[in-house]
Amino acid sequence: MPPIIQLEDVTKLYRMGDVIVTALRDVSLRIDEGEFVAIMGSSGSGKSTLMNIIGCLDRPTSGRYLLGPHAVSNFDADTLADIRNRRLGFVFQSFNLLPRATALEQVELPMLYAGAPKAERRRRATLALTRVGLGARLDHRPNQLSGGQQQRVALARAMVMNPRVILADEPTGNLDSQTSIEVMAVLQELNDAGITIVLVTHETDIAEYAARCVVLKDGQILSDSRRAPRRAEESLAARNVADTAGLAALSRPAAGRSQ
Repeated sequence: MPPIIQLEDVTKLYRMGDVIVTALRDVSLRIDEGEFVAIMGSSGSGKSTLMNIIGCLDRPTSGRYLLGPHAVSNFDADTLADIRNRRLGFVFQSFNLLPRATALEQVELPMLYAGAPKAERRRRATLALTRVGLGARLDHRPNQLSGGQQQRVALARAMVMNPRVILADEPTGNLDSQTSIEVMAVLQELNDAGITIVLVTHETDIAEYAARCVVLKDGQILSDSRRAPRRAEESLAARNVADTAGLAALSRPAAGRSQ
């Protein structure tokens, strides 16, 4: 598969007062189209800076970043904004939903910025929300949705423009373990459909749902490994079996209790 993301000797420096901080140091990374990659590292490892550069939210101090065939680090701000809207989808830990907007309106936003007609926005947003299991929640606002449902709205918003890459920054950080697996199931489904997924996480069990794991330390790549990913659907099925067995055990009379 051709590369969709390619970083070549990327360094990122920040000035903090009189101190120069090196967030990334000579990082080279290739991600092919259709991969599911987890990026891990402790606080200060450079993983958020790497995600910001991949997402065209920041520019490298030196080195080159290519998104597909385009050296996007050389593009102006307007072109980068267009790329973020049309080619990249973003999912964040904090959901980033508008408090007074319905789920449908949240998902319509990227198309509104792109100038899509109202009927087209409504049709595509409805399809995206249905795909993530929220077809019956179109008119619900964030305060009427659970955390997992809010993250599903964010996933629908990220995918509605048919991006080539979805960047998920700690998408399960505010969720319980069951809901986290449900979110990973949606990301795996999108990846199975051909969308490249780049996931930043500090949770080892969440990273196991990716087929590749890149670990950063002190602004450099410490390791880059591939493995057979855990399937979220299988994890959910196993939990359901365990829950059913637990309920059955609770309903059985205790040993020695009179009938």
